[in-house]
Order: sequence, then structure tokens, then C-alpha cells
Amino acid sequence: MGEPWAAAILAAVTMSVGAADLADREASAKARERARAAQVVAPPAADPAAPCRVASFAHGPSRSLGLPNRGRLTGGAVLPEETDAQFTFDLTTGLTPNPSWRRVGARRMVSLLGCVSTSFAAAHPEAERIGVADISRPFGGRFGRRYGGLGHSSHQNGLDVDVVYPRRDLCECPPDTPADIDPALAQDLVDRFVRAGAQYVFVSPTLYRAGRLRGPRGVVIPLAHHEDHIHVRIYDYDPRP
Repeated sequence: MGEPWAAAILAAVTMSVGAADLADREASAKARERARAAQVVAPPAADPAAPCRVASFAHGPSRSLGLPNRGRLTGGAVLPEETDAQFTFDLTTGLTPNPSWRRVGARRMVSLLGCVSTSFAAAHPEAERIGVADISRPFGGRFGRRYGGLGHSSHQNGLDVDVVYPRRDLCECPPDTPADIDPALAQDLVDRFVRAGAQYVFVSPTLYRAGRLRGPRGVVIPLAHHEDHIHVRIYDYDPRP
């Protein structure tokens, strides 16, 4: 190892190992930060007599910044992949559970979903569990086509969620057509989010035009590409970026 070229190789290897070690430490630090920022929030116990209210759930450390279609999220929480009252589903792949990085929301939203799903299950023990699809990414931000399927123009600050319609055949999967949807259960689910104080509930234009889904004008709104799920938005954000 007395040759100059050998010393140069040794120095290069040492620098490479040091850089890799530094990169590993930085990656571990970022992973720990994500784990702290996105903790799983357990849903509340079912109580069908107690209505769910957006305002009833504390912010905790969550901050929804900017607008739903141009925003970000800090201090979010991961929705559990499944409970006795809900399952999660990735509409882009057709697989369950939905990956954890697709179901991070403001803590108020995650708590509301737990309340709605448990109260719905208590009221309809014969029905399948409520299916929850995308909420937001770990720190919010763009959630477009690069993340699969049609992507989302909103879902950027943890206050939007896609919820799969209940099916007539009790399959824990999204409907293939509006005819697969149980309209009575779907209406009850929409009503629960409306009563909870949702800002918007976007629904299937087919069912809306047929009068199978109803709700307050300006809150329950038919919107294209919502034939297999409803899209719920709650208002709880700081419009500043």
C-alpha cells in the first residue's frame, strides 16, 4: 500500500463510506421526523347517539396551510389501515389497504372519519365497513397524476377525503357502476358528513340526477369522476401558504 495510487484509492473509498454514512443518518432523521409528524390516531368509540361534529375534534399539532388545491400540511396523522368500522382502499391500484403515505390527514379529519365510521357501523351492523381511500400525502402538497390514476387537484392540506360508496352486495371494494351502490346506505353516509359540518360533499352525478342522493344545495354537489366514491371536504384551514 506504499504506492501513490493505492493511497488515492483508499482515500476515495474512505470519503465514499463517509458520505454514505452521512446520507444514511440524514435519511434516518427524516424518517423519524415523518414518524413524529404522522402518528396513527385511534378512532373514538362508537356512540350512535352522539352526532359527529367537525368542531368537536381538536387541532392537536396539525396545521392545514394554504388552500385545498394549493396547500400543505404539518403535524398530520395517519388514518389506521383498518378498524372494526372501516377499511382503506387504493383506488389507483384496486388494492387494500391503502398505503400509509396516501392516508395522512389533519387530526380533525382523521378523528371525524373515526367517528363517522363507528357511528355508521353501530347504526348498520348488517352493512360492510366504510371504505376510505385517499386523504393527503405526509406533508400535503401536490397529489396529481404522478401519484397514480387521475390524481387529485385538491387533497393538498389534509382536509379532503375520498370515501367508497357502500355496495348492495356488501363487497368491501368500490362499485363498478352506480347500480352496485346501495342508495339508502350511501344517502345515510352523505347525511352523516353533512350533519358533521362538511364544507362540501361531492357525489355521483348519475345518482344525483336520478334523485338517489340528496343534500343541501351548495354542500352536496354532483361532480364528474365521483361515480365510485364521495369526496368530503371540511373547512379548517389557514388560507396563508
